[in-house]
Amino acid sequence: MSESHTPPSGSARLNTGVAHNARVWNYWIGGKDNYEVDQQVGEHVAGMFPIIRDIARADRDFLGRAVSFLAGERGVRQFLDIGTGLPTADNTHEIAQRVAPDSRIVYVDNDPIVLVHARTLLTGTHDGVTAYIDADVHDPEAILERAGQTLDLTRPVAVMMLGILNFVLDTDKARDIVRRVMAAVPSGSFLVLTHPTFDDELGGAGQIPAMKFWNENATPPITARSGADIAAFFDGLELLEPGMVSCGQWRADAGSAVLVPQYGAVAVKP
Repeated sequence: MSESHTPPSGSARLNTGVAHNARVWNYWIGGKDNYEVDQQVGEHVAGMFPIIRDIARADRDFLGRAVSFLAGERGVRQFLDIGTGLPTADNTHEIAQRVAPDSRIVYVDNDPIVLVHARTLLTGTHDGVTAYIDADVHDPEAILERAGQTLDLTRPVAVMMLGILNFVLDTDKARDIVRRVMAAVPSGSFLVLTHPTFDDELGGAGQIPAMKFWNENATPPITARSGADIAAFFDGLELLEPGMVSCGQWRADAGSAVLVPQYGAVAVKP
């Protein structure tokens, strides 16, 4: 079963003359939904910061492990994926519904290229629900109101915020967004988060010039943060093992773990 709240205006907002994060990210992980301008900026950033492709893949692999763990070991049946990005293989609903066909997933994005491809996301199982809403991370109340049409917000929800808060440039505002979303879901809910860092111990110093180039040549603007600032997003929540680590190492097999300057963690609301 699937349902969509996708407006017809998505293609009207689409600007193919400026590199856009969703399309460049898609290019880095080997997707086809990108344009020449995205490829050019993506190649330049990769030249400045070669590990960026590893970050993109590690973030995607983290999503798979986190959703599988929550659906399988923690029995989560509701997922709110804020900042969906372009559909590729093994999206949140595919992973969750593979474990539990009755899982309900709501995707949230306001990216016009994602809107154009929203129908690709809406291919869930007969027993579950997959929905897509056009909303902005800066407006958590709108997200929650519309997500509540599909999800039961009195029951635990896994809130997915992978690589999205780095587009909220003001750190206090980003923390407030997390607080407001997590305040609206009950005890037993989870926050799943990844975020780029400039911390040296994760090899993040190269993020700074690469992000400066990005902000001058692409959209939307982005920022990295320190581990301490990222850890503060989990205030009031209980981090699950192994805590906040490089997303490439979170519950990864020893042979496949990679160190990338992108923190990842899963926490439960007590």
